[in-house]
Amino acid sequence: MGVIAHYELPRKSEFRFGDSPVLERRFVCTVDNPGTTTAAECAVAVGIDIRSLHPEYSRVPCVAVDINEAYDDSRYHVEFVATYEYSQDLLENIDPLLRPDKWAFETQGVSVPAFYYYDADGNNSQRKPLTNSAYDYFEGLTTDEAQTRVVITGNRATFPSSLASALTNTINQFPWLGCPARTWKCMGITGELSQELVAVNVVDYWKFTTTLMYRQSGWDLLLPDMGFNYLASGQKRRVMTFDFENSEWIPSPVPMGLDGLGNQTFGAPAILTRRVFREVDFNSYFGNPPP
Repeated sequence: MGVIAHYELPRKSEFRFGDSPVLERRFVCTVDNPGTTTAAECAVAVGIDIRSLHPEYSRVPCVAVDINEAYDDSRYHVEFVATYEYSQDLLENIDPLLRPDKWAFETQGVSVPAFYYYDADGNNSQRKPLTNSAYDYFEGLTTDEAQTRVVITGNRATFPSSLASALTNTINQFPWLGCPARTWKCMGITGELSQELVAVNVVDYWKFTTTLMYRQSGWDLLLPDMGFNYLASGQKRRVMTFDFENSEWIPSPVPMGLDGLGNQTFGAPAILTRRVFREVDFNSYFGNPPP
């Protein structure tokens, strides 16, 4: 039958300045047929194999396994030794499903509609609708805004198709990565089926990529409240302007400012905030980048 019981001995850890840590785990395996037990049988019994990660130092993989028969002069006991060492090359060669996700940040510029401005110096100044001095709206005006794109790549046993459909075109409902709600958007989740040889086994897995975009101004539409109509006692009426040449009120030939409640302002319009994307809790799905 091979290994019928096992227990772990005290662990050994060696750290030297400038060198990779060398870690060692030792087990005593009780066998039922002396002289025939293999290192592979012991590895299966204790749950360790080449590329397995150390339970305390999660980025250090197992690089070698060995056995010493007749432990403590007993033919029915075998010492199983697992050696762990760290290097970036070794980490990349572990089981692809055990590799940690990778995060990449980059900044890009984009042209966005210009609907508002800050009316004074300083970051605490009030945001106001962008109009001329006669409160007429500038149509088609745009401005530049830097955006931060985050790309998360990783491996999964199956493609998260339900997440792809549930998260694409959603924004963060609560603060995430130190940024306010509605400033992050999930642009999409893509995947590619891949295969890799791990030890003597072929592992099928999905390489996935999640793209998120941060916009400082947020993903809500900020619109000047302007139109050809206003509300009077719940009734829609045409906005009016005064014709000084003929001393009379006439329907305005251009949109006029409203106060956010449907009332005509005869001045600057209010800014309307309109959410156009679904909200989800990004903390529940994406977590945080590694420290």
